[in-house]
Amino acid sequence: MKLLRVGQDGSVFQLGHGEQQLLFETLKHYPLVPAAHHRLSQADQGPHAEENQRLLEASLAEVRQANRRQVLALLNEPQRWRATKSGFELELTPLQIEWLLQVLNDVRVGSWLALGEPASGAAPAVTEQNAKYFFALESCGLFQSGLLTALGISESPHWAGD
Repeated sequence: MKLLRVGQDGSVFQLGHGEQQLLFETLKHYPLVPAAHHRLSQADQGPHAEENQRLLEASLAEVRQANRRQVLALLNEPQRWRATKSGFELELTPLQIEWLLQVLNDVRVGSWLALGEPASGAAPAVTEQNAKYFFALESCGLFQSGLLTALGISESPHWAGD
């Protein structure tokens, strides 16, 4: 994914045919973080803690359903994808970029969880059963990096915890 230009109305990215297919396959994983992974509070053990957690999960389910519809719309919106000699150009507004970053982050975190939460810098044990999560984790990082560039954010050479 290469940033071609940034304008007032949005950013235009260039993707090869394989990159477009990889983005489509990656987005099909959404949502991937289990709803139970999101906790309202680790400390809240009050009388309404279970009810509040259920409300959080119900609200999250609604947001995910709306995001899933947007993902499908993005994938199936032919005018969003302009064919070029080398692949496709994808135009996104700043709000669409931020939304896509959130969706990709869900897939990335969900993949990390599915891989057993490997430590930063540690290679996960990739098996036939979890290989799809390894590829989703890596491809999300690739696409997130390209999208962040359009927002003027460059990658840090080190993790915040390093």
